[in-house]
Amino acid sequence: MSKSLRLSEKWFRRGLWLVAFVFAGFLIGLGGTIVGDLPKVEQRQTLDDFMDPALSARLRQAVKDAQRTGKDAKEALEQAQLRLKVAQADNQAARETFGNWLATRRATALSQQDDELIGRTAKLDGLRRAEREALTAVEAQQQIALNARQAESRAQSQLQELQNSARDAWHKAQRAQELRVFVYRLALTLPLLVAAGWLFAKKRKSTYWPFVWGFIFFALFAFFVELVPYLPSYGGYVRYVVGILITVLVGRQAIVSLNRYLERQKLAEQLPDAQRREELSYDTALTRLSKGVCPGCERTVDLKNTAIDFCPHCGIGLHDHCGACNTRKSAFAKFCHACGVSSERRKLLPPESATG
Repeated sequence: MSKSLRLSEKWFRRGLWLVAFVFAGFLIGLGGTIVGDLPKVEQRQTLDDFMDPALSARLRQAVKDAQRTGKDAKEALEQAQLRLKVAQADNQAARETFGNWLATRRATALSQQDDELIGRTAKLDGLRRAEREALTAVEAQQQIALNARQAESRAQSQLQELQNSARDAWHKAQRAQELRVFVYRLALTLPLLVAAGWLFAKKRKSTYWPFVWGFIFFALFAFFVELVPYLPSYGGYVRYVVGILITVLVGRQAIVSLNRYLERQKLAEQLPDAQRREELSYDTALTRLSKGVCPGCERTVDLKNTAIDFCPHCGIGLHDHCGACNTRKSAFAKFCHACGVSSERRKLLPPESATG
């Protein structure tokens, strides 16, 4: 088609195609916004909606309390362990000092030091009691932390059981919600696809064809991008079944269209040569000739062979001779490329004018 167009017309058509794509882009943006907002018409449900609110709240609070208690116990345990280390260090240092002093006393054997021995022994006993008290505090905090962890584990287990019992109902509600949202999308996109099909069949060559094609691109994008990916799966059965149905419908329509086209071609090939050439548009004929096919039957023909004036497949005339200068030319040309006489004018010329 582009070879038969004027240069300005080519650029105008390119500009109009740009208009079609820009128009489609804005429609796609608007449609995407609408389709994206469709799920908002449904209130999104969570797992908590299918659980006993009082029991789940109590279990969650129990988990939080256990975690808080465990945290406090951990902090207190760190402090108690530090105090235990200090008490152990004090007790160890006092024992070493007492051991040194006791060795000195044995060497001197002074009776005046008996009172000091009793005092030092009492001090060691106090340090030992302090160490034991620090150890008891550490063990108490360890017990509190252990109880908190066990309480948290029990609450978590009960909460997990509650969630597991509600998960099936939640998944079922999610699938139902997805199906409803898909129906909303289908109700929006399917009429667009039908309208696009009607426009393609009836209006794609009209004066306002850029807007027609822009709407067609938008409808196809809305259906195959905004709708098909959200098709509920149900384990893949729905998508495969829908894919099979769409393939069968499209394939059947393609087969029917092909058979109708072949029937029209057979009927057209039975018409007189002049009538067939009149029914072919000028641009269509030039487009097919530029591709090396017969304008009548669209089969390949060697147009460069000067011995071929008629299609060997359907018999339509491909080349004739100018009535004014007798030059061999395309039978579909409106003017002779040698003398410029129009096809309408040379029909009125007398036969002898061809010989000059």
